[in-house]
Amino acid sequence: MDTIFALSSGRPPSGVAVVRISGPAAFSTLSTLTGRDLPEPRQMSLRQLKAADDTILDHALVVRFVALHSVTGEDMVELHLHGGTAVVAAVMSTLTELGLESASAGAFTRRAFDRGKIDLGQVEALGDLVAAETDGQRRAALARTGSALADRVDCWRTTLIETRAELEATLDFTEEEGVPAALSSRARAALAGLADALAAADADGHRGELIRDGLTIVIVGPVNAGKSTLLNALARRDVAMVSPLPGTTRDVIEVRANLGGQLVILVDTAGVRETTDPLEREGIRRATARAASADLIIDLGPTPAADTIAVVAKSDRAAVGAGWHDGRLHVSAQTGDGLALLEAHLTDRVMRLVDVGEPPVVAHAHQRKSLRTAKMSIEAALAADEGVIVADELRAATVALAMLIGRVAPDQLLDEIFARFCIGK
Repeated sequence: MDTIFALSSGRPPSGVAVVRISGPAAFSTLSTLTGRDLPEPRQMSLRQLKAADDTILDHALVVRFVALHSVTGEDMVELHLHGGTAVVAAVMSTLTELGLESASAGAFTRRAFDRGKIDLGQVEALGDLVAAETDGQRRAALARTGSALADRVDCWRTTLIETRAELEATLDFTEEEGVPAALSSRARAALAGLADALAAADADGHRGELIRDGLTIVIVGPVNAGKSTLLNALARRDVAMVSPLPGTTRDVIEVRANLGGQLVILVDTAGVRETTDPLEREGIRRATARAASADLIIDLGPTPAADTIAVVAKSDRAAVGAGWHDGRLHVSAQTGDGLALLEAHLTDRVMRLVDVGEPPVVAHAHQRKSLRTAKMSIEAALAADEGVIVADELRAATVALAMLIGRVAPDQLLDEIFARFCIGK
């Protein structure tokens, strides 16, 4: 296997730049660069790094990790360089000249996965941790970097394997006697309980997706109700154009924001009214569709629906001031009056959706799909009359659960997952 390298820290210039090297030639490369014996494993040493022509590249801290104790599961070296652009470029160029391969996105994590250092659930949690924008995303991803999902999957698979073993042990005997094999009452109860557990994990996975992808908060209402101004105020920057002319917003405008440590997607939409303008009508259609899939809706209309957050956005022009009046929150996006109340209310609503109980163990659509596939196979097994069909369905459920942590995984899925990583991770 090739020895790979990449810059694992931020783009230079920086105070320190970390170059990671992993593979069978990692240690010999370090010896070549330093011209000295290898330092003790896992102990940082100050060394002079030199190019092939004996030119000094940098004075750097170096550390090596033997395969059993490295994150990739193979011999690995880290070079902690001065973070100048020219320093990093010179070292990277020298590594290429020594025959090392530049790492692709996620290559180091892929090697850790291939060598059993981490499972697929932990891989995706690491990717989510690197991509985390808010504290809520960070905490949720960090909770999934452990073995909670693998431990739960192992428990579920044990139930399936034990039930399959009990059933398959009776298949030959019952076929000889002409009696169809059947699940015992104990096995039926265990499988029914497992199906319920998978359904619960799938449902909680929706919460995981909300935390990872962000909750969508859509602002709806008639033209000139102050939707765009309110979006800008909540986003604390000018995102949408504001005009006194009706129908200015004709498309969906989105902005990412942080509410209570949770990622939210604030969405401005076209004002709803009767119009013959084809572009405005398309904007209204998109607004309606976006609202239908929203997690929360801020409704600036005169008669808001019962399940929305009713807001009046121009309290500075109204007879009543900012605050709650008759079930509607009056705010002024122009002066800022009432915005703190709105943000507090939105944060409370967001936290009620995502901050309940323990962190979810799954947070990706394909993970929830595996849970649903396993559940459907178990339900099919419970409904089947023939022992062979029952056994086949239980085997299918076992495979579906194995896909959750990558014990069985299509190469296409793995390629998609690791492609989301940055180079150097």
